[in-house]
Amino acid sequence: MESENNNGSAPSRRSIDSTGSSNSSTWMNRKKNNISLLWRGNKKKRSLLESIPSEENLDTTSIGTNYTVDTAGNKYVKGTIVTVVLVEAKGLPDKPNDGSTHGLFCRLRLGSKTLLSKVSTNANHPEWKERFDFNLKDDYLLRISLWDKGRQRNFMGRCILNLLDLEKDRTHEFWQELDDGFGSVHFSVTMCDTRRSIPPHKGDEKMDEAFEKYAFLNLANDWSEIGEVHVKVIGAKGLNGNLSAYCTLELDNQRVQTHNVRVNNDQYNWDRSYVFNISDITTCLDLKVYDNSLLTTILNESLGRVSIPLLRVANGTMRWYALKDKSNKIAARGNCPRVLLEISIFWNPVKAAVKMFQPKEIKYLKKPPKFDVFLIYNNLEFIRDLFDALYQANEYYKQLFEWENQELSFVALAIWIFFWFYFKLWTTPLCLLLPFIYYWVYRRNKSLVNGSKGSNKNVDDQPEVSDNEKLSIKAMTAKMQGLPEMTITITQSVEYLVSMLERIYNLVTFEVPFISYLVMLFLVIASVGLYIIPFNLIMIALGIYKFTRKYLDPERTPNNDLLDFISRIPDNEQLKHWKELNVPEPEQKDHNNIVAKHPVTRSFSSL
Repeated sequence: MESENNNGSAPSRRSIDSTGSSNSSTWMNRKKNNISLLWRGNKKKRSLLESIPSEENLDTTSIGTNYTVDTAGNKYVKGTIVTVVLVEAKGLPDKPNDGSTHGLFCRLRLGSKTLLSKVSTNANHPEWKERFDFNLKDDYLLRISLWDKGRQRNFMGRCILNLLDLEKDRTHEFWQELDDGFGSVHFSVTMCDTRRSIPPHKGDEKMDEAFEKYAFLNLANDWSEIGEVHVKVIGAKGLNGNLSAYCTLELDNQRVQTHNVRVNNDQYNWDRSYVFNISDITTCLDLKVYDNSLLTTILNESLGRVSIPLLRVANGTMRWYALKDKSNKIAARGNCPRVLLEISIFWNPVKAAVKMFQPKEIKYLKKPPKFDVFLIYNNLEFIRDLFDALYQANEYYKQLFEWENQELSFVALAIWIFFWFYFKLWTTPLCLLLPFIYYWVYRRNKSLVNGSKGSNKNVDDQPEVSDNEKLSIKAMTAKMQGLPEMTITITQSVEYLVSMLERIYNLVTFEVPFISYLVMLFLVIASVGLYIIPFNLIMIALGIYKFTRKYLDPERTPNNDLLDFISRIPDNEQLKHWKELNVPEPEQKDHNNIVAKHPVTRSFSSL
């Protein structure tokens, strides 16, 4: 259900279990001029708060709309955790220009529990991206009200959602219009049943429906969802300690939670099934195991976790997945901790291929970035190695035309002539297939060799460094000592790239007109040449020239013609050095060597 209100008309009023009373009609039919009072800080004007009850009783039945609570729903709501992710709001009126700082926050209420969001200073498009947890008891109406925090606290509107209409153990997203104001609020709601005894899950029927819905030729459905993944969390083993554990499963912005179980013969048995909608086939399913203790809840540290890419899922197979620590690199603590899952995935390849060329879904809840010296060192090391590889490739490219290795240069010349003689434009995509074919054959041969040796080791299966080893003094000292030299190398390389980009910009902007006109002449000649002479012959002639100029000029220094030409263009630093300063003109003298005096003007202030 998605709706937005970006125009100037009054939004449609949508409520749940509302009656047709006269009080409700009077309240819901307020006009835009009354709503504009929400943002007025002038105390002489009548505030909207004067016509509504206090903040504590705002979201109850006293505001004119009768929302009844069905106490007969206790059997449905017992043992249910409601997770609300408040994302953003849109379509709000402009903030008043009263000289005060305005901030927007939301009040979320479910039953007797009320939670407040943080204050967003963006008044037109506030973003919160916060998660709130509630226990569903007697009341199943989720109330979200929007408030302006300026000189005075003003009510902006609210929306109410009936949770009984939602399917459990699924994440539902909403764009809900505000009933008492302009704009809409974006949030998601997940209801997780934490009871041990629940009705049997009809997994086979849902799988059959998903198989038909996301069949290869079934393209009539919504293209925003490309498939479904069905996950059955069976149990876990090897966890550290006798705990009361539960699992959380996340797929992009969808999150569910299992119930708590105690260890039984070194095994935790959940036996719960969940369904997730897939909007991106390249995403991962994240599973975390937590201990239901106060200390673990405060620290928010998991006992183990595992990330499972959807494209690597063994469809319909029950298998163990090893749990990792919080770094998601090395094994978690315990006796080979692992979790038993059965995952079935149903998706449409055509929709998935189209979805890859669209913006990726942004995760609402993200951990703030942390300063990590080792991560900075590894990134700098990678950049340094990249620049070194580019430099070595350029040197090897220049030596290839110098015939230091005559056999290699001759073979390269023959391949160059043969390639450009038979080259056609339609063969370019086929040429790009060559590295894929090479590595496909390489992986195939490697898997055969490993299979014959009975070894399943992979190059990536290297021992990872734990956090304790990373924080050792020797490792820290060694990396800090290498930072200055690495930083200088990277700085010089970045300065070279920036200088090249500045030279190209200065070439186009005619900072040196002679070089700019010369390039324009070369481009016109190249265009005429490409029109008259076939492109294949031009490339063959260029290759012959590059390979034979060593014999034409044996004393020639190896160089790159294009880079040498660009180096003639000044960068911004050189242009600053070339900038001329103003020189005052000498005073003019008449024929009688008398200095011409300028007339003296007087100001009124000197009189």
